Amino acid sequence: MTNGGAVHERRSAVPVIAPARPRKLAKVPFVELADGRLQGVVSSGSDVERVYVSSITAGDHGLSCNTNNNRPCGGLSGGSRACNHLRALADAAVAQYGLARVTRYLKATLPEGTEDLWAGLHTTTAPHRAAEVFSGFLRHLAYLEVPPTTDPLPELQWFPAAGAVR
Repeated sequence: MTNGGAVHERRSAVPVIAPARPRKLAKVPFVELADGRLQGVVSSGSDVERVYVSSITAGDHGLSCNTNNNRPCGGLSGGSRACNHLRALADAAVAQYGLARVTRYLKATLPEGTEDLWAGLHTTTAPHRAAEVFSGFLRHLAYLEVPPTTDPLPELQWFPAAGAVR
């Protein structure tokens, strides 16, 4: 701490929390806990042109999995039994955020002594949110093309500068 607050509060960059453990980005290039869902993009094992947009809603544990072309996943049987894409997404989330954080976010209760996220989920069918999730993924990909800089990015300036609001 300094007179003006924490050092990171005075910079344009905030420290990034390290992943709970390393994960492979090739299989699940995008995973996040956002908008009341564990959501992300999972690569297809058979077609390089196809990805699956998968999500699990917090609270009711609704499952959704579609291709990037908005076709339903064939492995999501009846909408309430997880396909391999959802399982890969959950594994990547646990690797990225840790089991405790993912469990808390999804409002799941794990049976005593288990380390299996799926044991605490009571899955249902969820509305498809593929367009929202895939749009977020594409937005994140765009930042890979931005040259490294310490200057603020205008699209990340959510709040006006001090004194600008009258």
